[in-house]
Amino acid sequence: MDDLVRSRPLLEETRALRAGGEAVLASAARTCDRIDAVDPLIEAFVPEPGRRERVTARARELAERWPDPAERPALYGVTVGVKDVAHVDGLPTHGGSALPATELTGRQAEVVDRLLAAGAVVAGKTVTAEFAIAAPGPTRNPHHPEYAPGGSSSGSAAAVAAGMVPLAIGTQTVGSTIRPAAYCGVVGYRPGHDRAMTDGMIANAPTLDTVGFFAARVADVAYAAGALYDDWRPTDGDGPAPVLGVPAGAYLRRTEPVALDAFGAQVKALREAGLTVREVPLLDDFDEIRAQLFTVNRYETAQVHAEWFERHGGLYREQSARAVREGRAVEPERYEAALRWRTAFRERLESVMADEGVGMWITPSATGPAPHGLERTGDPAMCVPWSLAGMPAVNVPAGRTAEGLPLGVQCVAGVGSDEHLLTWAQPVESALR
Repeated sequence: MDDLVRSRPLLEETRALRAGGEAVLASAARTCDRIDAVDPLIEAFVPEPGRRERVTARARELAERWPDPAERPALYGVTVGVKDVAHVDGLPTHGGSALPATELTGRQAEVVDRLLAAGAVVAGKTVTAEFAIAAPGPTRNPHHPEYAPGGSSSGSAAAVAAGMVPLAIGTQTVGSTIRPAAYCGVVGYRPGHDRAMTDGMIANAPTLDTVGFFAARVADVAYAAGALYDDWRPTDGDGPAPVLGVPAGAYLRRTEPVALDAFGAQVKALREAGLTVREVPLLDDFDEIRAQLFTVNRYETAQVHAEWFERHGGLYREQSARAVREGRAVEPERYEAALRWRTAFRERLESVMADEGVGMWITPSATGPAPHGLERTGDPAMCVPWSLAGMPAVNVPAGRTAEGLPLGVQCVAGVGSDEHLLTWAQPVESALR
């Protein structure tokens, strides 16, 4: 299926577009042509009548507004997929559900405002699991269309993997950016909770929700972050490389043998590249960590959906309805206790990092490669601790299985260390490619 997999590095496209080497109208046409060619099979995008006319009109507007290459903004002419939980003016929001779009209206998402201000072109809405919970959409994995693309940001990951767009926006509450990025063989960056940027989106669990980015390379998502965050302070990478920590114990044993064996080879490759990797006993209380996360998640999901579920509960798919019902059963006192537990857990992780001299954790991005079939989005276990703690993470593609399914390594840094994370992850990416 190599004809379905195509890389469009964001940095290369932005340089060409901003310098005038590639006309913005030609870039828009190339995106629409690619969507027309491969999306009937992949189904990464929500169907949109008149997509080409809308995208072309936006590209023409950009060409007229910024004729001087020296004045073009950072994402001038870049086509972007936007997960269908984010409101985009002029496009309906369904959240992957059967609910009427009139129920799900809202102000345009902050991330979309920022994309447009930076000169981007919204190529369309990308498919999401229903309400970014668990019931999968129709999207297929470009590497093997009979395999899952992951979720809930399935369409965004697949759209980048298939070369339909060089940049796509997703979300992550538990594992919805890192896992699909790993399954589809692309980079997925989930910022720390202090950079959530979730205004104007259908929430899953507001305490845990973040906006994620998908692109071909770590440098691409770092560039996008620099264009979209006002307070982004890129690091130059000239300092000492961090000690990479491997959380040894029960957490790693949750992976499938193929993933654990691959991770051992990946750690060996990193050491051979000159990076220091240290095993640290950690996360042996994984079951408790997961229980606390899902207490917060389910309680908040039930609050978000309280009115919609009362009016349209019969339209919810079973996985989503079950999540709402589970959240309704969580007592407020248990929820508040889970929030306190979360704070203490984050402090514990930060203390271990300081005591062990660990600058960045490395783990498998998922428990294994993409599962066969489209009935499930996969196990988010590898993301659970870091999502609960609100720590930034990035998936780095790291080879394939014998069947050709992508694997990934997850890099995780401390709270507030997003810039360092994306700098430190680049030598990991180089060693593993």
